[in-house]
Amino acid sequence: MNKLGGTCLNVGCIPAKEFLESAAVFQTVLSAKEFGTDIDGSPTINMAEVQARKQQVVEKLIKGLSGTLKNRGITVYSGVGTIAPSESSESGRPKKVLIENTENATTQETADQEITANHILLATGSKPRQLPESTGLKVDGKTVVTSDEILSWDEKPESVAIVGAGAIGVEFASFFSDIGSEVMLVEALDEILAGVDPDISKVVERSFSKRGIKIATGVSVTSYEEGVLKFADNKAGDKKDESGEFKTELVIVCVGRRPNSDSLKETALNVGIEIDDAGFVKVDENLLAGENIYAAGDLINSPQLAHIGFAEGIFVVKHLLGEDPLPIDYEKVPWGIYCQPEIAFAGLTERAAADAGYEVAVSKHSFAANGRAQILGETDGLVKVVAEKETGKLLGVHMVGPWVTEQLGAGYLAINWEASAGEIADFIFPHPTLSEMFGEAAISLTGRSLHA
Repeated sequence: MNKLGGTCLNVGCIPAKEFLESAAVFQTVLSAKEFGTDIDGSPTINMAEVQARKQQVVEKLIKGLSGTLKNRGITVYSGVGTIAPSESSESGRPKKVLIENTENATTQETADQEITANHILLATGSKPRQLPESTGLKVDGKTVVTSDEILSWDEKPESVAIVGAGAIGVEFASFFSDIGSEVMLVEALDEILAGVDPDISKVVERSFSKRGIKIATGVSVTSYEEGVLKFADNKAGDKKDESGEFKTELVIVCVGRRPNSDSLKETALNVGIEIDDAGFVKVDENLLAGENIYAAGDLINSPQLAHIGFAEGIFVVKHLLGEDPLPIDYEKVPWGIYCQPEIAFAGLTERAAADAGYEVAVSKHSFAANGRAQILGETDGLVKVVAEKETGKLLGVHMVGPWVTEQLGAGYLAINWEASAGEIADFIFPHPTLSEMFGEAAISLTGRSLHA
């Protein structure tokens, strides 16, 4: 990635959510008559305009980031950095970083050069994983693309097959369905959104089915030829037949991202850091990969979320300044998936809590009974709270429904402050709001439910 902001800003969170917001606006216009607004003619979506607006948002944020760095006196070098081998065995000596000029570096300031540093943070990010060529899904940027290339697409495909039903896959399935493409979602595992509480993922699966999104789980791609994607049941063994197919003009491979560590192999040899078989840089509890060398973000084996990388960066700065930062508890970080309906969660699923030895109590409240959700016309979804039965301490908060990514904050704080359902029940949530669903779910765990 040769632009400031890395994956999130350029080919991740920001452009993807801009696409999804454009689709949401389009769907709002299509349903305007239900709210008493007549629209003359049939609304259409212009992908070129969607793409242009997305790029405006991205460029504005990059410009803002560049300005912030400049105002803080931070020097930015364009190029590929390599940590030079140590010239001495003496501990604590400054390390040399060799910067190789890149093609887009045209000024003297970005020519090949050498700098020294007492501390180094490795944060080279990630890139899309690809499937074996035996599947026929060789990325060509035209008919087979990854999540990186599709974010530069400026035409609406009539049909899309998405291979991989994790967070990235379901977001693109939701987007293309909402703008009117025929969508097929193909997943090797037996369920979509692996790792998400099943009560939550089932809501999304039902919603997708109602919208006409085709879903095939427990299958593997066997070929893609002449616009036909074929896949077979994983449980059929060696005698499996090609059990399904989907005619499509575009295939998006969304099988996750892998650490962008290939270019670090020379650095690893020079300074003794370790890279595991999956490509992750190994770090200790202080995110140290070697002497005064830290690693963070998608480069290490932690949740591949922009806000996690952000938190890890703050942790590193505090640690190298000699402070005693609070370690990141990866089991309790917030997650957001921006499909329609949205998903947000923090903490343990019901299954994970039971596996960890907790005796759990669970409360589930449907958005169908929520006044604000009915006003919005978006009643698919629920809020699920998982708590320790004896103490009422919250272990997990899981949401699916309208704007839940904006509602998770209260649940995330409650889990990380180890609040109990009884403590939350003493607080007042505004009405009518979507957020009161969390309060009601917590109240019901005290045995004094308001509406159920």
